[in-house]
Amino acid sequence: MTDVNETRLKELVDRVHGDLGGAFSVSLVRIGHEVGLYRTLKEIGPVKADDLADASGCAPRYVREWLSAQAASGYVHHERGLFSLTPEQALVFAEPNSPVNLIGGFDTAAAMVENQPKVQSAFKTGRGVAWGDQAGCMFCAVARLFRPGYVNALVQDWLPALDGVVDKLKAGATVADVGCGHGLSTILMAHAFPNSRFIGYDFHADSIAAATAHARADGLTNVCFEIGRAQDFGGRDFDLITCFDCLHDMGDPKAAAAHVRKALNEGGTWMVVEPMAADTLEENINPVGRLYYSASTMICVPTSLAQETGLALGAQAGEKRLTEVIQSGGFKHVRLTAKTPLNMVLEAT
Repeated sequence: MTDVNETRLKELVDRVHGDLGGAFSVSLVRIGHEVGLYRTLKEIGPVKADDLADASGCAPRYVREWLSAQAASGYVHHERGLFSLTPEQALVFAEPNSPVNLIGGFDTAAAMVENQPKVQSAFKTGRGVAWGDQAGCMFCAVARLFRPGYVNALVQDWLPALDGVVDKLKAGATVADVGCGHGLSTILMAHAFPNSRFIGYDFHADSIAAATAHARADGLTNVCFEIGRAQDFGGRDFDLITCFDCLHDMGDPKAAAAHVRKALNEGGTWMVVEPMAADTLEENINPVGRLYYSASTMICVPTSLAQETGLALGAQAGEKRLTEVIQSGGFKHVRLTAKTPLNMVLEAT
């Protein structure tokens, strides 16, 4: 037997203990969000456990144990029997529009666990798991995961980084949001640019139904949603086409790139928002790469393999590989225009 380095073993065990603590916290964080414990704690803390239970309408014994777990995780502050959220903890757990709100990440982790039997089977068969066959809450979980980034950067930073696009949107442009999911990105743009017309396309009928309901609830009249695949959605002569965190999920992103090129008018722009990634595994061995490689194994690669061609780029394809795919569709110029810790934005013309 190879000699064991006790120092490295302890470091690994300690790391796994920390990981397990995070994994064990997934259900607790989701409960805290759903029953309003984080929100109430932000409003009334510092507070005793029983008073938080009373204010949130929860059973005291459960709340006491929940708070203890949260304090041990560093998600809640505890001092002299009183619990509260620091400003930093509130940004992560209690403020839905915060750019670092991570509740959606915990929802996505739960959906990945629920999805395990299907993906585990696919490991043996090599087949995919269709987006419509994923765990029941996967679609809302993914929408919630990406929402903070879109709310805080799409209109403020990403669109202005494109050459001349904001001026077109202000004057009145026609925009297709391809792979729109629940329509959050489409609706944000429609709110910001009332003179423009937006069409959201997605191949998942339930997501289109959800997006339509969201737009109707917001009272928007300049946006609609239609079922359509990236490689053959309807419509032509678009000024702007967008794809948010979906190109790598497509079975045939090269065919999608070619169709997007044909659907744009002369002078039109394709904005591709993708998970942040470098071009090599070595560069992606970091906390963000760890999240995305894991999600890609459970969600992105199975989704792509379930479709025609099944190129399976994965969530960490990187700028170089994505540029190759985009240029294969006939685009001459591709440039990185913006980035955040979780996303990068490519402009193709």
